[in-house]
Amino acid sequence: MQRYRLDISYDGTAYVGWQIQPNGLAVQAVIQTALQTLGGGPVKLHGSGRTDQGVHARCQVAHVDLERPWAPPRLLAALNALMPPDIRIVRVAVVAHDFHARHSVRIKEYRYFIWNGAVLPPVKRLYCTHVRDPLDAVAMQQAADLLVGRNDFAAFAANPKRHVESTVRRLDRLEVRKHGADITIIAAGEGFLYKMVRSLAGFLIRVGEGAVEPGVAHDILTSGQRTARVPTAPPEGLFLWHVTY
Repeated sequence: MQRYRLDISYDGTAYVGWQIQPNGLAVQAVIQTALQTLGGGPVKLHGSGRTDQGVHARCQVAHVDLERPWAPPRLLAALNALMPPDIRIVRVAVVAHDFHARHSVRIKEYRYFIWNGAVLPPVKRLYCTHVRDPLDAVAMQQAADLLVGRNDFAAFAANPKRHVESTVRRLDRLEVRKHGADITIIAAGEGFLYKMVRSLAGFLIRVGEGAVEPGVAHDILTSGQRTARVPTAPPEGLFLWHVTY
């Protein structure tokens, strides 16, 4: 058995998310089926983490063990020949057997894109969230600064309907960039809770709108309680951007 690392880019619009689910087609299922077609038997594809329905990935990372040896360029070409146009394998590499796409992760980076203008360009409708009223990016960054560090982010997570050992996470970076109508929220850390990045984005949008003061970030964080001040931002603005090992 040889272990391969796959770097994957996808448009999540048409999928129920990364992980295989009974209620629709998942990105993982599409790639895993292609791998089984090439290998002639069952395989298990392991991803670096889940992305929700409608969420995209610039670079999701996965690994798979295959009995048949493949030169990485040939496996890359063979897989992409079986992919729909909204999924592409961008890199294949042979890795050591102790590499694990999820357990070996050091840092994940997500980016959340907002179009802050009166009219949303049609080409952006599936890849950003539209906020018409002007957002105060300075206030958003002030709130973001209060959330960086190792904290209990229970107030910024949704109920995953499964057991979670701890809601403490290390958030290394939470940055708000504004260029004209484009606002980008960059979140990087060791790992994220269920819908945590979309919750952080939803809260920062509320701050930018002037509905919540930046300093409230600390109060919400320490309370550990999810409130209406932390809405979950829509999925289409979110991208899994980079995974560091």
